[in-house]
Amino acid sequence: MVTATPHTPLRQLGLCRACAAPWPCGSARVRLLREYARDRVALLVYLGGMLHDAADELHTLNPHDGPAPGQLFDPFLGWALIRRTPAPPRRPTTAPGGSLDCG
Repeated sequence: MVTATPHTPLRQLGLCRACAAPWPCGSARVRLLREYARDRVALLVYLGGMLHDAADELHTLNPHDGPAPGQLFDPFLGWALIRRTPAPPRRPTTAPGGSLDCG
């Protein structure tokens, strides 16, 4: 019986074990969103820990030429944040009697 390789991080390389894409790859993101569907905060805490470990490992491997912390944020945490788009501005309407209603 052949078992599929899980989409988990390959430590010190920051790549997915299964597909070699930067971790978390698309499959890992789907799995994580499903696993943490009821607790987004726990997902962000987990991913924050993974970011911390990755930054530490990258610094250990190459202390003089590693990525800036901001470069690690989006791949590890940015994708999992709930982004709220602002509501479009409401246009004033004319109320009965000719006054503006900003409602």
